Amino acid sequence: MKNTFEKLSSINVNEHVENKNGLTYLSWAWAWSETKKTCPDATYTIYENADGLCYHHDGKTAWVKTGVTIGGMELIEYLPVMDYRNKSITIDKITSFDVNKSIQRSLTKAIARHGLGLYIYAGEDLPESESKVSTPAKSTSKKASEKASLDLGDDKWEDCLKYVVDNKHLGFDGVVKRLKQKYELTSEALKTIKTYV
Repeated sequence: MKNTFEKLSSINVNEHVENKNGLTYLSWAWAWSETKKTCPDATYTIYENADGLCYHHDGKTAWVKTGVTIGGMELIEYLPVMDYRNKSITIDKITSFDVNKSIQRSLTKAIARHGLGLYIYAGEDLPESESKVSTPAKSTSKKASEKASLDLGDDKWEDCLKYVVDNKHLGFDGVVKRLKQKYELTSEALKTIKTYV
């Protein structure tokens, strides 16, 4: 029996994405609909600040905080309130439309943390120059016995999936061999990697 992540990550979202300004977006309405079909107990939360606003700020820019709960596990996503160029908007220029758009994008990303469409976000958190590198960086300061563990949902998990997708021409064994130079891979991570190769 598949767990929630396996169920959601096995759904092909490619027909429901849109490309804008060099980034890929998954339709939030479709993502939520598909999540509810697969996981009827799914709920979401839009976190308000102390003043009851549905965004948070530092006096300069703002961000939203959302969470999606499936099977009792909440995964939280933070997302800056951004303009059409994906640049943070200063607090004095933010509109309710900007905040609403960021909330929907944040919810879609929180859903992705549960598996649905996660692969489209792989590598987005890397600086532009690093995202073009097609091999994982080798650690020179750690001995082989001090490899970092890599499992689903870890901080480096999205980077790992980007690497897998970019290098699937190496095949499962080739990709895993290279990843094992830097990480100890859990059995769940290996199963998920296999679905992307």
